[in-house]
Amino acid sequence: MKKVLLIDDDELVSFALNRYLQRKGFEVETLPSGKNATKVYKTFKPDIIVTDIIMPDIEGLELISSLRAIDKTVPIIAMSGGSRRLDTSYLASAELIGANASLEKPFEEEELIELINKLI
Repeated sequence: MKKVLLIDDDELVSFALNRYLQRKGFEVETLPSGKNATKVYKTFKPDIIVTDIIMPDIEGLELISSLRAIDKTVPIIAMSGGSRRLDTSYLASAELIGANASLEKPFEEEELIELINKLI
């Protein structure tokens, strides 16, 4: 069973994606922020990481950089719906610093599955 580390501070998004990924046969570990993500990464050993960009504690861009320092090969998908102060061009920055792909919220759940299957 493939493992997904899902990091998103939006409880509804996190819950919905977690359930959907589990129904599709993935083992999922969910975190509400990037604060403990590197620690969980080391113990959970996911096949892929899906992370929001705009979060409390540690922003997604900082998290992607931290994860890349640990593992240059694990696939990372960045996702964001932007905010009042930032637009979704943040996703392009995520890809420049190490994300393999990005998704603009809202997206169809099947789009996420297609990206995951393409990357692992």
